[in-house]
Amino acid sequence: MGLALRLAKKGVGKTSPNPAVGAVIVKNGEVIGSGWHRKAGGPHAEIEALRSAKGGVKGATLYVTLEPCVHYGRTPPCVDAVISAGIKRVLIGAKDPNPLVAGKGIKKLKASGLEVESGVLEAGCRAINRPFEKFITTKTPFVTLKLASTLDGRIAIASGESRWITSEASRKAVHRLRAEADAVMVGVNTLLRDDPELTVRKVRGKDPLKAVLDSSFKTPFGAKVFNNPGRLVIFTGHGASAAKVARARALGARVVPVPSKKAGLDIRRVLKELGRLEVSSLLVEGGGTLAASLVRAGLVDRFVFFISPMLIGGDGRPSIGALGLRRLEAAPRLKDVIVKRSGCDILIEGAPA
Repeated sequence: MGLALRLAKKGVGKTSPNPAVGAVIVKNGEVIGSGWHRKAGGPHAEIEALRSAKGGVKGATLYVTLEPCVHYGRTPPCVDAVISAGIKRVLIGAKDPNPLVAGKGIKKLKASGLEVESGVLEAGCRAINRPFEKFITTKTPFVTLKLASTLDGRIAIASGESRWITSEASRKAVHRLRAEADAVMVGVNTLLRDDPELTVRKVRGKDPLKAVLDSSFKTPFGAKVFNNPGRLVIFTGHGASAAKVARARALGARVVPVPSKKAGLDIRRVLKELGRLEVSSLLVEGGGTLAASLVRAGLVDRFVFFISPMLIGGDGRPSIGALGLRRLEAAPRLKDVIVKRSGCDILIEGAPA
């Protein structure tokens, strides 16, 4: 199962909206076949493993990180292929959270006479598919909030200058996060200040969808996000300039009007709209106002902090805006915290407690 899990990780960031899955076939104590799901619409991991198997698989054991599917989607059910191949025993990492599967694959395998065991290295098998797990059950994306700040929690000096606070190693790590995400989102103030490309450059990988929150459509058409308008979606208020909306759409960008609230655009509605675009994983890169709105609403699923050994002081811009806390015990805390080096910076990851 450890080998199957390593294979599954090769598909992270490439299979959305499907999960990343790995499979290994063992017979007489030897691995005779293996595979992983490479992209949505392509063969699932079990099929890849069966096709790669050397010799007959009848009587063999299949290790798979996620419960085999039992429904027709982009491809036929995997359980049927496993059963007809003559596999005798199936060990499963995690049950499929998809309501169309959710234990039905295991039930059908058992009904066909196969030995089935689930929960093998379950924590690791579930961890790589947290975005899929959330998306398939809520139809909204898994939200990762990335913040790069100084030791005193600043993301820019008073003028807005922020390049570069963190090290080259940390910037490369951010590009890796982009490559694993379906979409990357920024607020319009960050876009106007930094003019980011929001593409993957320092590592190999696909460019994510670029999402911009811009209630009054201040985004200039010369901004770098318009370099590939077909991969751009701008969320704006209902009162935005009709002429700018029409021009952006003519260039190939999506413009999605959403209701506004006192603090800005309705962020929950934004996430629902991204879900309709089959965005299962969203990387939010800034700035402080957007970060605060997500934290206040309890919409962050994973925090990633890159902290540089640098000081800016109180006149700098904070990494997270006002949260309106009245008691310390109400302050958001993290759990399952991981701390490691990233060049000369410190990387802290965690989930909301």
